[in-house]
Amino acid sequence: MKEIPVGAKGQFALVVQPEHLANRFKDSALPPVLATPVMIMVMENAALNAIKAYLQPGESAVGTRVDICHLAPTPVGASVVGEAEVTRADGRRVAFTVRATDRTEEIGVGTHERVIVDLARLSRRLDAKRAS
Repeated sequence: MKEIPVGAKGQFALVVQPEHLANRFKDSALPPVLATPVMIMVMENAALNAIKAYLQPGESAVGTRVDICHLAPTPVGASVVGEAEVTRADGRRVAFTVRATDRTEEIGVGTHERVIVDLARLSRRLDAKRAS
């Protein structure tokens, strides 16, 4: 693992599709707006993009914590952009501020943490769980 600098930034964009809406993704009683878990996925992908260049072959980074406020609704067809910035890198743990916007306004803000993992080691752990 290379040293990850505080201030490293990443983005991820998504055009909201019907399958991303709360009334399709979660429950039909909900309104036809971007589901919170999908917005969080956009933010998490932005965070991963912020550190991809610092990962060695055979490494990845998995999400371990999210603290997000969903501030505004977003309809189908809207473009959502997630942004992430590294605020702390402590060994394998990396912390980020994250936000998401549509073309009109900020729709979500918060913090996120990821942990750098060795994919071969993770695969062995998963194999052990499958075997038990």
